Amino acid sequence: MAIKQKQVLSMQQKLSPQQIQMIRLLELPAAQLEQRIKQEIEENIVLEEDDHTSEEEQPQEISMEDYLQEDDETPAYKSRINNFSKDDKPRQVPVVEGRTLQEYLIEQLGYRNLSETDMRLATFLVGSIEDDGYLRRDLESIADDIAFTLGIEVEPQHLEELLRIIHELEPAGVGARNLQECLLLQMDAQKTNTPARVLARKILASYFDDFVKKHYEKLMARLRVSEQEFREAIEEIKRLSPRPGNLYSEGGTDTTPYVIPDFILDYQDGHFDLSLNSYNIPEAKINHRYVDMIRGMVNSEGKVKESDREALQFVKSKIDSAKWFISAIKQRHDTLMSTMRAILDYQREYFKDGNKSKLRPMILKDIADRTGLDVSTISRVVNSKYVQTHFGIILLKSLFSEAMQTDSGEEVSSYEIKNILQQCVDEEDKRHPLTDETLMDILNSKGYHIARRTVAKYREILNIPVARLRKQI
Repeated sequence: MAIKQKQVLSMQQKLSPQQIQMIRLLELPAAQLEQRIKQEIEENIVLEEDDHTSEEEQPQEISMEDYLQEDDETPAYKSRINNFSKDDKPRQVPVVEGRTLQEYLIEQLGYRNLSETDMRLATFLVGSIEDDGYLRRDLESIADDIAFTLGIEVEPQHLEELLRIIHELEPAGVGARNLQECLLLQMDAQKTNTPARVLARKILASYFDDFVKKHYEKLMARLRVSEQEFREAIEEIKRLSPRPGNLYSEGGTDTTPYVIPDFILDYQDGHFDLSLNSYNIPEAKINHRYVDMIRGMVNSEGKVKESDREALQFVKSKIDSAKWFISAIKQRHDTLMSTMRAILDYQREYFKDGNKSKLRPMILKDIADRTGLDVSTISRVVNSKYVQTHFGIILLKSLFSEAMQTDSGEEVSSYEIKNILQQCVDEEDKRHPLTDETLMDILNSKGYHIARRTVAKYREILNIPVARLRKQI
């Protein structure tokens, strides 16, 4: 086949650097916005933090083209900013910092009488422990990794001995390979042995599967204990933690997030006062020194020296980037406020007292229609954003719900159905918990036409286990 060259005209839609920057800033909650602004101030020499000590106004719009003559031979790419890449990915900014669980365990290992080699092996084992405290990799695979990374040949049996030392560290249960071992390690760490604890350990060690499936009557028959004795043993097991790593909250993990509200909503004398939470969020401005520097590079004839041309292009790109960033921050503020005002207007009755039964059915399109923004923009605004009210801090995303019709044709929020579902489960006989089929019949009798699979979906959203797992004695 002959090789041919031809021109093809096509239209493509691409986001500009400003749009990409705006989208990323819009997604950031208040805590991460603070870090992002400080990062931009560090990276852009033209930006500085506005401490409000000076009342000078920001510099007027500067056109660098006035300083570049028509015969300027500077390549166009030097005056263009490329602050994004197709490979760019949003970075997660840590909200809380501190020692991790692994660092805490390694510190405790330092007090053990271990040889240098064993200390390296134990440290490697600790590094394989996940944030929730479990060791989910088998020791044979870890031994292979140690041989490749540390150059130490070690038998899995020796790693088992070191793992037993790790099992003695705090928090109790760390390094367990499954839930049963985790609970047994916590039982072993308790100093006193009461009859209830002895029975609880026997249940976990010998009848764990029946315990998980809640075959309580079968267990009481096999163990030949009374209902009161069995109940006391179950209470001892309930005090144990299924995720021991979460008990260590000094380190900044995803299990202990620090929530900073993005909006502050006050309600007094029947009036709402909505504001954007700007506490600890620095304000950025353009440093006047660099503007004066550019003006100093221009002679009386309005021309720039050849030696200063490169510096002029550099400062110009930084000023343009700074203007884009400041503009994006302002646009973020306006978009967040207009969206939150629309949500407040839509759910005004709910925000008066926080009664979830007053929540109106609301989807993203409802707010998009009121604000004139795109649905994707509304989605970015409400994602990971919180509002502080007089009845608590609320996740914006939790205010959105589906609409369902009653027998009378009235539209109600799915929250109302979830509240009824939660109330039915709270008031049920724990010896004979209500099945999804029974819950469906109860809701249908109240006028809510709902299928069994929808009951199951709402039950999972509310973190309510199936009837068999809710059974108690």
